[in-house]
Amino acid sequence: MSNMTIAIVLAILWVLGYFVFHLLGGWIHILLILAVIFAIMHMAKKQG
Repeated sequence: MSNMTIAIVLAILWVLGYFVFHLLGGWIHILLILAVIFAIMHMAKKQG
């Protein structure tokens, strides 16, 4: 699985979690941070 695929999956989980499981707010934001990190890694590899 590429970094971009992982980032997209994590972002979707974050959006779903935000609306469905609002009680788990802290964990949802961790997923968002991971999605952003993987997206940045993907972009960095594309440039290199």
